[in-house]
Amino acid sequence: MKIAILSNGPGNYSTKRLKQVALERGHEVDIIKYRDCYASIEKSQPMVWYDGQPLVGYDAIIPRIASSMTKYGSMIVRQFEMQGVYTITSSLAIVRSRDKLRSMQLLARAGVGIPKTVVSRGGVDSDDLIGHLGGAPIIIKLARGTHGNGVVLAESRKAAKSVLQAFHVMDSDGTNILLQEFVKESAGMDIRVFIVGGKVIASMKRQSLDDDFRSNLHQGGEGEKIKLTDEERKTALKAAKSMGLSLCGVDLMRSDRGPLVLEVNSSPGFGIEKVTGRDVATAIIDYIEINAKRSQKKDKIGA
Repeated sequence: MKIAILSNGPGNYSTKRLKQVALERGHEVDIIKYRDCYASIEKSQPMVWYDGQPLVGYDAIIPRIASSMTKYGSMIVRQFEMQGVYTITSSLAIVRSRDKLRSMQLLARAGVGIPKTVVSRGGVDSDDLIGHLGGAPIIIKLARGTHGNGVVLAESRKAAKSVLQAFHVMDSDGTNILLQEFVKESAGMDIRVFIVGGKVIASMKRQSLDDDFRSNLHQGGEGEKIKLTDEERKTALKAAKSMGLSLCGVDLMRSDRGPLVLEVNSSPGFGIEKVTGRDVATAIIDYIEINAKRSQKKDKIGA
């Protein structure tokens, strides 16, 4: 097969691992910096261009879309979809997963456990918002934050009001702000579950190294291999399904009322390989080999 990895970081560990495994399996692989692509749109001729050349003949793409490039990256993925190219992660699923509010709504509708969440866009009585969560401490998030950025723990009602005011002032475009309950028993620890094709490939516990309530590896958290409970496994798989993601990282926490999903990441990092020793890159290429061929058969039948 001819595979394109859509990545602006050809030197990233995840990108190199995907290319390595695909080449070892005999596939032709190109790394495409999607930020440098452009799309031409005309009747019956959707096309993606890169370095002055049309990108044609691909059997599959692997989107590795950065959060800061969600809108443009998902547009490029959508253009490949219009050409009938198989993608392991759809443009719609990427957009869904990057919208924290929409993600919470979809997870809640699917019956997935999540921290109690309140959404504000400003102009609402902060006492009322905080009261809905049972009072401080609470977590306050910018809807567009990632890697633990734009996330604050307000330990008192007064602190929560100050943070809300600051977020509303600095966020001039009016991005939604999420307030969530603080789950004390899971502070500074969460679990990353790596899923491919409806199967758990690897899981690790992430623990902060200091008093930071965030456990992201990007914030200096430390990873450790962990065995999931049956309920945690089912919750993670249900979360992935609700978001329409074949490939994702589900972040959840352990609470007194069971596992709660924090986020579903449509472009999870591969650091979990180093922590667990599990080969997630091969699982991804395996899945693409099977499903890209199925997709091509359906297209031939449909024709």
